[in-house]
Amino acid sequence: MSEYRLLFSKEGTASYISHLDLLRTFQRAFIRSGLVIRHSSGFHPHPKMSFVLPLSVGQTSAYELLDFETVEELPCAALPARLNAHLPSGVEILDCWTPERAVRELRSLRADVTLTYDRGVPEGAAEAIRALLLGDTVVVSKRNKKKQMADVDIRPMIESVEAETAGEDLVLHVTVQAQNPGVNPALLAAAVERHLPAYRADFVQVRRLSLLDSEGKLFR
Repeated sequence: MSEYRLLFSKEGTASYISHLDLLRTFQRAFIRSGLVIRHSSGFHPHPKMSFVLPLSVGQTSAYELLDFETVEELPCAALPARLNAHLPSGVEILDCWTPERAVRELRSLRADVTLTYDRGVPEGAAEAIRALLLGDTVVVSKRNKKKQMADVDIRPMIESVEAETAGEDLVLHVTVQAQNPGVNPALLAAAVERHLPAYRADFVQVRRLSLLDSEGKLFR
């Protein structure tokens, strides 16, 4: 038995592939490439593979991780090309290695939250939004463990925010807590809509850039 971790990107229309469909996509890619994945025991065995931090539908990413186990040792360097031949457009494996850290050691994620304004970025938006997100409290409606909507203060989960204007876009370069608890970067745009309605964006796009450990180093 061998354990591996794949780094892959999810771009373009692939961003609309759901978590479960992406899992099935990889399962098919493994089968078609001739890789034998280790399965659990019991009456309903399932393949030993899981995404480290599943991405929300509609978001793109340059840094997605997939852990899996095989029944035999494989040359890791050859796996990206071998699997990419069977993956859809927009999903590309970039690297492969033996896991160096347990998933529980993952702490933060870096992302770009792009706010697009049809009439251009409103004057003062960058300063006001940054002040809001780095203020004392940032209350948003968030679904809890009981699948009910409730007001939650996400400010403790926001580690850093920088704002940059690019044409009709305002790009928020953010670092947020990833788990236990974590916050979806899209909620930062929801906070703007709730607390600063004058700066509500006409379109929001989230792009994950990297995953980090407690020391701020790249999580591998």
